[in-house]
Amino acid sequence: MSPGPDDPDNMAVMTYDVAAVRKEFPALVEGPSAGLARFDGPGGSLTPASVADAVATAMRSGLCQRGSLTAPDRLADEITLGARAAMARFTGLGDPRGIVFGRSMTAITMDVARILAREWGPGDEIVLTRLDHDGDVRPWVIAAERAGATVRWLGFDTTTCELDDIAPLLSERTRLVAVTAASNLLGTRPDLPAISAAAHAVDALMYVDAVHLAPHAPLDFHGFGADFLVCSPYKFFGPHLGVLASTPERLESMHPDKLLPSTNVVPERFELGTLPYELLAGVRAAVEVAESLGMSAVESHERALMARLLEGLGALERVTVHGRPARRTPTALLTFDGIDAHEVSASLAERGVVAPADNFYALEASRHLGLGDEGGMRVGLSAYTDETDVDRLLVALGDALSR
Repeated sequence: MSPGPDDPDNMAVMTYDVAAVRKEFPALVEGPSAGLARFDGPGGSLTPASVADAVATAMRSGLCQRGSLTAPDRLADEITLGARAAMARFTGLGDPRGIVFGRSMTAITMDVARILAREWGPGDEIVLTRLDHDGDVRPWVIAAERAGATVRWLGFDTTTCELDDIAPLLSERTRLVAVTAASNLLGTRPDLPAISAAAHAVDALMYVDAVHLAPHAPLDFHGFGADFLVCSPYKFFGPHLGVLASTPERLESMHPDKLLPSTNVVPERFELGTLPYELLAGVRAAVEVAESLGMSAVESHERALMARLLEGLGALERVTVHGRPARRTPTALLTFDGIDAHEVSASLAERGVVAPADNFYALEASRHLGLGDEGGMRVGLSAYTDETDVDRLLVALGDALSR
């Protein structure tokens, strides 16, 4: 439901100038993407000009290594520290010393799983959900198998797509709970504080995959009850890499494999090799874009558009929208009576509407829904989506299905 006239969220929608926002994204007006209605944001957002400029400027600056002797050395150090500070704000962690950069969220999670699993053994248990992206599933499965630990699976209701009650799965043997902050396939936003409270009550760690939530709502490391939180800047206007947020005290207790000459200081002990300084410049710029938009304002804007989209989808025959979660990101998984979702996606592409079909690495969720490995067509709204985009999708979809 759209906010009422006196609702604070309505004020955010009214003051959110999506036309001005769109002007900051060159791909909407130039190059091969110009003129397309884009609903593929969950796979990776478009990039604002300011972020691309920050990356290019850093690459032209003669950067080599961090240091204090020369101007390029100092600039590399400034970029690194600036990116850590930006991500500490963005994740709600608050302390830049707890921000670790890596190649991707999946690579970071693989590393963390290997480190934590050194202390696991037979009889220990971890809890994973059927709702999660495989990046927050397979690293833990692999680590548990190697340690001889047991994986307990938390399912979800296939009608609402809400997670089941986690309490029956927890015990004094539980070592870790890994859960998504929002499903990249269905949009479901689990009750993280409640899950965290239950996990911490049995002294288990809480690992939160915030990759899909980060472009759509403010992150709150401490409010979520996270011990670890991971996200990917390329989902919220930035370049391709991954970020881990944790408290410096937690990181101090962990000892990753590293080269002998490399520093043992936190957080650098987790960052193998030289950091991509140009990408870190882009990370800082992306966070500044998010801050200038206001993630609460983005959330309200997208909520109103999602209501418009769901109403329009409900008027179309042969369309199934999977899930009715109480809280969701502006993301919908669609399947079609008698028509393969990939065919519908291809038909929309011919009409200039980008809405891909796949399982999108949410393999467990797709299988749990009975969709196998094929998945469905995912429609994702973004900060730069407007009403015209939504209407183009609905018209193109109706036309494609009628044919």
